[in-house]
Amino acid sequence: MQNRNVIKIFAILFAIVCLYQLSFTWVVGGVEDDAVAYAANYEADEQEAKQKFYLDSINSEPVFDILLTEYTFAECQQRELNLGLDLKGGMNVTLEVMVIDVVKALSNNSKDEAFTAAITNTLNAQKDSQDDFVTLFGMEYEKVAPAANTGLSVLFSTPDLRDKIDFTKTNQEVIEVLKIEVEDAISRSFNILRSRIDRFGVTQPNIQRLETAGRILVELPGIKDPERARKLLQSTAQLEFWETYEYNELFQGFESANAYLRDVETANASTEDTTEEVAIVEEVKAEEIIEETEEENSLLADVLEGDSLASDSASAGLSFEEFASENPLYAVLYPNVNQQTGQLNPGPVVGVCAVKDTAAVNAYLSDNAVRKFFPIDAKFAYTVKPYDPDGKFVQLVALKSDRGGKAAMEGDVVTDANEAFGQYSSTAEVSMEMNAEGAKQWKRLTADNIGKSVAIVLDGYVYSYPTVQAEIAGGRSSITGNFTLNEAKDLANILKSGKLPAPARIIEEAIVGPSLGEEAINAGMSSFIFALLLVLAYMIFYYSGAGIVSNIALVANVFFIFGVLSSLGAVLTLPGIAGIILTIGMSVDANVLIYERIREELRNGKGLSLAISDGYNSA
Repeated sequence: MQNRNVIKIFAILFAIVCLYQLSFTWVVGGVEDDAVAYAANYEADEQEAKQKFYLDSINSEPVFDILLTEYTFAECQQRELNLGLDLKGGMNVTLEVMVIDVVKALSNNSKDEAFTAAITNTLNAQKDSQDDFVTLFGMEYEKVAPAANTGLSVLFSTPDLRDKIDFTKTNQEVIEVLKIEVEDAISRSFNILRSRIDRFGVTQPNIQRLETAGRILVELPGIKDPERARKLLQSTAQLEFWETYEYNELFQGFESANAYLRDVETANASTEDTTEEVAIVEEVKAEEIIEETEEENSLLADVLEGDSLASDSASAGLSFEEFASENPLYAVLYPNVNQQTGQLNPGPVVGVCAVKDTAAVNAYLSDNAVRKFFPIDAKFAYTVKPYDPDGKFVQLVALKSDRGGKAAMEGDVVTDANEAFGQYSSTAEVSMEMNAEGAKQWKRLTADNIGKSVAIVLDGYVYSYPTVQAEIAGGRSSITGNFTLNEAKDLANILKSGKLPAPARIIEEAIVGPSLGEEAINAGMSSFIFALLLVLAYMIFYYSGAGIVSNIALVANVFFIFGVLSSLGAVLTLPGIAGIILTIGMSVDANVLIYERIREELRNGKGLSLAISDGYNSA
């Protein structure tokens, strides 16, 4: 009797816990229904954004009060019954860590001819081989440089590998070290990606390494912004702090470059064979430079209004095509001038460029003849945010490298990053904290550049270029750039998680839309409910009162299964629903066996109590 009471108490407590865990799912569903009702008041093309706005607005607001404890919507989402990718929709991505970039980085981007040839041959050999990249690289290097038994040790005895590779190492020994380094890079990439995804806010993401070397599978259930996820997964988080040039310091260089290119264009126009005379014309043809729609010409006029160049061309009655012929560089890179005075604007921005013309600008500025007009330490990078509301233009910023051609500071000194709203603006920004060494470097960098700009560059794009007003001690800084809150969150997430050892590229992607997920939910739940009702009806029809008792136990069993799934944070998928249906069938099968044995015992003349006892013991 005492054991029965313990079982009853345990069953009651277990039921209360399951009810408590499942209550969060019910609350989240109610809030999401409210969001749908709120969005229904807007136009169809705005409803999805309005739903997101509604849910974001109450994300940190209490929506559930139980046992004297309040839970916010975000906390309820963390505790709800999680649905898998096949039910909720979302994103399935296969990433590949670029081992070739790891090997190149370990060699300090060597330009050795044998090394370059071996890399190229390895890429070709990899298409028809199951061996890993490093093994194939070792084999191909032996073919290219068979006599150089220690050639790889010379290539890879870099400062980073100095403790592991010296000049006495054979090629095979170097290959073994490279395998360890590559495996370590892949493992670090996996851990960094996991850290980013955990902070991304996706419920129950799945990330796992695949058997194929360097490949990582990522599943993000319920993701509604695939582009944001792609940026998060593929960003290498190469954060750098660059000194900058003022535009007036480089203006004469741009003038000379424009004049040189004009002479080239003129020379090319006078001869039929232009492909071998000037290399730059091979990359950027005159037709590509001057193709402009009427709308873009109008926008160009707005951007250049008050520009001396534009004014001169207008006063001379030149068409855009004629202006482009006279000023090839300025036709695609609009100078950073004051629209009222026509004077050069202060700062590191050298001009504004149409997104579609960035390839042309890159081709011009990377030409060897053009490079001679600029200081050897001058580099150029585009801003990550568009310059205009339509998103058609970006700014070009002049960076200044150190003697090694690198940035003044690397981002690995950042120890923490958080999103916040600017003190003097309504846009989000990212605040950063640096370690002790970083704080020293930052103090020195800001002291040397008072009155100048320091560009904050991430993965090759300029996020901001604040002007240093005074020396900054303490290792604190911030990145501003007209961010939305989500963009600031993602950037802080990337900086906190750390830099990927090598780029990770998406090689396979599948997106399960919410409509497909909804269809799967409806089909799965329909089959589940139909199977359950059919079994319950059969048990009542065939066993009467005993069938009702069995059905109560069966429903309690299903209730406990969902409660345990919710409490453990497990994910419910279509195969999971099929498993629950199988569990129902197994439970019914056990009841049928017991009840049939009880009937057999009753037919043998036993009393009801004894028949029930023997039925349960002998079934």
